[in-house]
Amino acid sequence: MTLIKSISGIRGTIGGAPGESLTPIDIVKFTYAYAAKLRDRLPKPEGERYKVVVGKDARLSGEMVENLVVGTLVSCGVDVVRAGYASTPTTEMAVTFAKADGGIILTASHNPRQWNALKLLNEYGEFLNAAEGQAILDCAAQENFDFSGVDELGHVEDHDFTDEHIQAVIDLKAVDEEAIRDAHFKVVLDPVNSVGAIIMPRLLERLGVECILINGTPDGNFAHNPEPLPKNLVELSETVVREHADLGISVDPDVDRLAFICENGEPFVEEYTLVSVAEYLFAKAAKLAEVQGISLEEATAPYKPVAVSNLSSSRALRDVAEQHGGRYEAAAVGEVNVTTKMHEQMALIGGEGNGGVIYPASHYGRDAMVGVGLFLSNLAYRGLTVSELKKTYPQYHIAKNKIELSDKALIDKILNRLKELYANEDVNTIDGVKISFESTKQWVHLRKSNTEPIIRIYAEAQTPEEAEALANQIIVVAKSMIG
Repeated sequence: MTLIKSISGIRGTIGGAPGESLTPIDIVKFTYAYAAKLRDRLPKPEGERYKVVVGKDARLSGEMVENLVVGTLVSCGVDVVRAGYASTPTTEMAVTFAKADGGIILTASHNPRQWNALKLLNEYGEFLNAAEGQAILDCAAQENFDFSGVDELGHVEDHDFTDEHIQAVIDLKAVDEEAIRDAHFKVVLDPVNSVGAIIMPRLLERLGVECILINGTPDGNFAHNPEPLPKNLVELSETVVREHADLGISVDPDVDRLAFICENGEPFVEEYTLVSVAEYLFAKAAKLAEVQGISLEEATAPYKPVAVSNLSSSRALRDVAEQHGGRYEAAAVGEVNVTTKMHEQMALIGGEGNGGVIYPASHYGRDAMVGVGLFLSNLAYRGLTVSELKKTYPQYHIAKNKIELSDKALIDKILNRLKELYANEDVNTIDGVKISFESTKQWVHLRKSNTEPIIRIYAEAQTPEEAEALANQIIVVAKSMIG
């Protein structure tokens, strides 16, 4: 059994002992702390009520967790807008739709069926910052409860925000509904038996896309490992080829990560989800600037021509941004770190190499719905097959490795020594150590685990063999320090 507490919420496996897994006691305790800290985060006049949106994915424990969360919020005098089955981006946007003070998403994202989690949002539908998250962890640890009396209990209303989210995606200027409709796309969709089976077909129908649905019963019985990686998408690949579809679309259980399959059944690779969308937006802005005789900054206003991703994401994003006159900025790993950097830079586009697209013109959160709208618009404009489109982008490959250590104290020693050894290269230390070798367009990123004596190693190069060789080079150096 597992319970993981972090500044963005809590997640764990269902069942077991309190404090060791995600039990009703833990759910109540952390929901109470979230409600208690609402008053510190957003002070209101005496008697004015707080409102929180609660949405859930379709996993098996969802109803049980929802009942506990909603009941606890009501017992704290907080009004609840129960969104029911809702994707993570739908719940995020629902906070602003409902003019609420925050939101709680009940999802363990790509984790297996025995997991669930509480993800905590602020009044903008964005994840709490580090200080706000830590305040909730501290409050929960104190277990100093003080619930509302019967006359101050909150109220519950039900509202399905699915259609509002779909309309918001279609209304985006960069999503060309007419071009997508005229392209007559045929897609295979794998929503892995969760809320993507509810919202994604409705979006595709609105866009005039023929959709073949597999694993489309939203009952939480995931047909395969729910992380949208190529090894888990064999059925999707086979169906795309068999049905002569233009592409395959895979989303994780809460629909914030997005991966594509080419028409020939080969993976588009989830790293390139963000790359393709970003290239489309930068190319569109560059063309507008050329036609109207304005600067790129004027063409992307009110945003800046900047792309942001975390340090472990592909260099291809930087390449396509710079190719069109834009700029790239790196953030520490974690969605909240990426969105913080995007706010600072007023970035046009950002996200993570795990298939997470964050488009500020919509909202500051990973959104597979937005990603699909932008990708299909680009595909319609380019008139290429998906495999042909993939070949137009800079080609990189990432190798993932790790070093297991007997002593966590060795981790900082190794990282500090590597900084010294490669001081003549481009070294970034905002999150572990990332060494970029600009002459060869290669990089290696080392991060320590928060829970285990492990250093995770990500290396990227232009071929799989070169990426593995770079990772092994660093591993040899690191192991030589261990002795």
